[in-house]
Amino acid sequence: MQSTARAGYARQPMDPGNNVLFGRRNPGLLKKCLLPLAAAALAISAVLAAPPLFRVGPQKGLDFVLRNSPTPAKYLIETMPGGVALLDYNQDGLLDIFLVNGGGITDPMKLPENFQRHDPRYWNRLFRQNRDGSFTDVTEASGLANAGDGNYGMGVAVGDYDNDGYPDLYVTGYGKNILYHNNGDGTFTDVTAKAGVAAGGWSVSAGFFDYDNDGKLDLFVTRYMDWDTQHSKDCGGDFHTYCPPGEFPRTTSILYHNRGDGTFEDVSEKSGIASKKGHGLGVAFADYDGDGFTDIYVANDGMQQYLWHNNGNGTFSEVGLQAGAALSADGGPLSGMGVVFQDYDNDGLPDVIVTTLPRQTYGVFHNDGNGVFSEQGLQTGVAMMSGMTAGWGVGLEDFNNDGWKDLFVTQGHVLDNVEKIDPSLHHLEPTLLAMNHDGRFQSADPGTAALVSGRGAAFGDINNDGWMDAVTSVIGGKPQVFLNHGGSNHWLTINLRGRRSNRDGLGARVQVNGQVRFATTAGSYESANDKRLHFGLGEAKTANVEILWPSGARQTLNKVPADQFLEVREPERP
Repeated sequence: MQSTARAGYARQPMDPGNNVLFGRRNPGLLKKCLLPLAAAALAISAVLAAPPLFRVGPQKGLDFVLRNSPTPAKYLIETMPGGVALLDYNQDGLLDIFLVNGGGITDPMKLPENFQRHDPRYWNRLFRQNRDGSFTDVTEASGLANAGDGNYGMGVAVGDYDNDGYPDLYVTGYGKNILYHNNGDGTFTDVTAKAGVAAGGWSVSAGFFDYDNDGKLDLFVTRYMDWDTQHSKDCGGDFHTYCPPGEFPRTTSILYHNRGDGTFEDVSEKSGIASKKGHGLGVAFADYDGDGFTDIYVANDGMQQYLWHNNGNGTFSEVGLQAGAALSADGGPLSGMGVVFQDYDNDGLPDVIVTTLPRQTYGVFHNDGNGVFSEQGLQTGVAMMSGMTAGWGVGLEDFNNDGWKDLFVTQGHVLDNVEKIDPSLHHLEPTLLAMNHDGRFQSADPGTAALVSGRGAAFGDINNDGWMDAVTSVIGGKPQVFLNHGGSNHWLTINLRGRRSNRDGLGARVQVNGQVRFATTAGSYESANDKRLHFGLGEAKTANVEILWPSGARQTLNKVPADQFLEVREPERP
């Protein structure tokens, strides 16, 4: 990668049209992006004319501000939080919301680093959903207040690591990470020291998954760079901007293996994960080659992306380049932020979409089978909708229940003063909603014209009406809640209950009426989604369901009535 320039960052203030501030000019790519525009104009205008799917507005009791504490010193952590999680922590059937906060930063920062997390303004927050759709702040009562003054918050992962039926929380940050065990009585206990998962350095996204199919959830953590406040600097000369990642050394991600006794073993070295350093941000999981073992995709910032193939013997091989899932369409590095690893074209194979910074289009890697991907940003229409925006949290969810997964991206430039450097770019940006029409995406009304600096995004059916919703975090602002208006199409939501597999069935491949989803709570950027698997059925009133469990068990259910939440228990025997 180029250390002097990269899409979205600046080192020295020079002519932005001459490739130095925000990446290389690419007339060929621009031309290719514009060519399909005329042909798609009528279709897109028809979509935009449709009523919005979402109602976006404040939710009673959801009182939170993501405080990143920007300073003139431009400490890079200031622009990177914060995660969102949708989970039913008390098992009352309603999705609750967990929001990660940043912390207090002073200029200059002194040792020992103190981010003032004891101050309630900088607490992470857990909001319990009430039966009337309002929320109650239960942070202090649940034991989640005060994440530690030495920690600046980033993201969150959700998984039931001890298979006791209650989802646990893993919160990442700069400093150390925290594992909160869900006690099942509405409270959490910090078990980080016992579990051995504090990590250290600068962690960003994380996710629970069972890489060895032993029925216990393991933990993967991305880390951004080798950085600390005493070795920070600003870039951009007189403009004083955040520096690109190439100004700081790369670092490794971490893989923790679940021993099953409440502790984890760091297997980063012996698994091969530590063999390649990167600038890791987003992470997502799926079995892309159908060998029965879950693989890992890491969105790296300002370099090639990593696809970690699970070899099935406890080790991983990084195959992004040879698989065709590492670089942009013209062979350049991507400023990878968020990532989703699901099947967007209903061919049964998980594809990858990576959000990036401006002067690049979002990466769309179509799974062609046989372990090979091809970049399809132009063919899918995604290239036309990106290139001038910065994407972070991302999801592929069927928002109109027509049987096709739609694209949702929360956006906002990484530089809070970007307009001074390049007036064609903007710090605050709109939310992107793109509806999926047979594998091609078309812009739609997200329900709000608000311009924000979005970061995390989590997806789930908040009000249990059968229509998928979203929650996003906003730098320096309140979260956005996108409640789906609903419609007439049918749906089915599946809640997996593993027996030989991990309790929540994470890693299962579930097919419903020809659509495939891979069970996971991970993906997006720094965020965790509802564990339930949602399928739009269109006009169909019944569904045929096929499940391949992580244990290898196969299960079929025929003519399942639509419009219900269905719990499926794994067979005790193959």
